[in-house]
Amino acid sequence: MLEPRATQRSVMAKIVITHKVSDVEKWLKGKAERAEAIMHLGGRNVVDHVAADGSNTVAVTAEHDDPAAAAAALASPTPEVATAMEQHGVVPPLTLHVEQ
Repeated sequence: MLEPRATQRSVMAKIVITHKVSDVEKWLKGKAERAEAIMHLGGRNVVDHVAADGSNTVAVTAEHDDPAAAAAALASPTPEVATAMEQHGVVPPLTLHVEQ
């Protein structure tokens, strides 16, 4: 019998999205809205990360049941998502990393 963590892991892949922002503090204020948007796209356990070196590089991690759908959403965001990204100060490009 598989342990619960192993079972969940086989279904949900960890994704990491990295990018720069115009203002880290401004970006952090959008945490709840960002988490909700990612969860709406199938993500779970959304966590924001900031660079330890004080730069404007950030990352978002989440568990996602369909990393390909997450990649497609980032590559071609809806107008609403694009507007939210702009309001949060997201600076393209975004890079998606997927757990293997």
